[in-house]
Amino acid sequence: MRGLVPIAALLLLAGCAPAITPRPDASVVAPPADWRTAMPASGPVEQTWWAGFGDAQLSALVDRARANNVDLAIAAARVAEARAQERVARSLLFPTLSANVPGAEARSVSAFGQPSESFSTQPAFQAAYEVDLFGRNAAQVDAAHANAAAVAAARESAMLSVSAATASSYIVLLALDERRDLLRQTLTTRGEALRIARDRAEGGYTSRLELSQAEAEYRGTEQQIPAIEAAIARQENALSLLVGEAPRSIDRGRDFDALRTPGVPMMLPSDLVRRRPDIAQAEYTLAATDANLRAARAQFLPQVRLSASAGAAISSLLDDPISVWSIGGSILAPIFSGGRLQGQFDAATAQRDQAAFAYRRTVLTAFREVEDQLAVIDRLAVQESALVAQRAAVAETLRHATNRYRAGYSPYLEQIDAQRALFAVDIALIQLRTDRLTAYVALYQALGGGAPGEV
Repeated sequence: MRGLVPIAALLLLAGCAPAITPRPDASVVAPPADWRTAMPASGPVEQTWWAGFGDAQLSALVDRARANNVDLAIAAARVAEARAQERVARSLLFPTLSANVPGAEARSVSAFGQPSESFSTQPAFQAAYEVDLFGRNAAQVDAAHANAAAVAAARESAMLSVSAATASSYIVLLALDERRDLLRQTLTTRGEALRIARDRAEGGYTSRLELSQAEAEYRGTEQQIPAIEAAIARQENALSLLVGEAPRSIDRGRDFDALRTPGVPMMLPSDLVRRRPDIAQAEYTLAATDANLRAARAQFLPQVRLSASAGAAISSLLDDPISVWSIGGSILAPIFSGGRLQGQFDAATAQRDQAAFAYRRTVLTAFREVEDQLAVIDRLAVQESALVAQRAAVAETLRHATNRYRAGYSPYLEQIDAQRALFAVDIALIQLRTDRLTAYVALYQALGGGAPGEV
């Protein structure tokens, strides 16, 4: 009966621990049955989805960025740190063993005034173990394991972001090249118009007004080329940083117009929840807060510790060593802490609720990002068709305006207006195609990249 008293006391204290409340109902999120905008599914899931653009140089840049990007190196170091912390937490489940070898040498004087020297030592092995009756240590291990998984998922998310940023930056770089080529072609055309205007003015066929207008258009185009070249240099520098290198020139592969549109894999919203690394990170973070909450509750419960030591007493004053040992245990139960334990439990509960709502926000954001890119891709296709038709009409307008001007039926201003309109449409076409290609990159990023776990 006396042996049952400590057990009864432990059970009584366990009943005094606060109950863990369930996660808030408002934090639960259910994926929709299908997407709001029809998904243009046209291919299987590809791990190296960036290869779908058909540019070997783009693929090489993405591979180098995934291998050498500084942010990814930092993320990998964080994963190593989190796994080391998990090993530290897991050590709580095992006993500790240590050795102690003290030694002393003394010189003393006996009652008869004779000096004597002695040497003594007492080597011992000591062991200690905490009996995890209420799962506090196990909860800490679970929290560390979930945190390590969350950090690993964060690294996968960073890997996907770097891959998408590299692909988008390279597409923008090719688009800037295309703009520069367009500016140079336009400069050549306006240079020819300036030559004609100068010949006509010198021959007395037109006034100096048309010559000034032609020169103004030529100079206006000329000054845009250094600006676009500076933008190209900045884009190359940004790409160099992404691949973990000092600023340098970036080799090109295919021309901008030769880039292919990658296929989009078929995916349901329910599949997205299992694929996105940021959703996995939020889920693991939520699991870590659940484990921390269990550990905070266990703080209200007693802690049972066992200890033992064994060794020997060795001295020059003894004929033979004497063995020494001890075995003991302790039960530490909290009685009064001034509200500290309750405050820690309430804080852990609030952190768990925050993580639950953060998970809901991450999932809803993922759905929104996919829907945004699907809507952009769907509308850009219609916009591009209208813009191509507009360019054909503006090009025809320019042809008629040029013929009328050369025949003397219209002023040079009509030709200038037509040239400006065609240049604006060509710039808009380049920008629209850039937006369309980068929208596919953003869609793949929103879908979680390639196959689950490959990012």
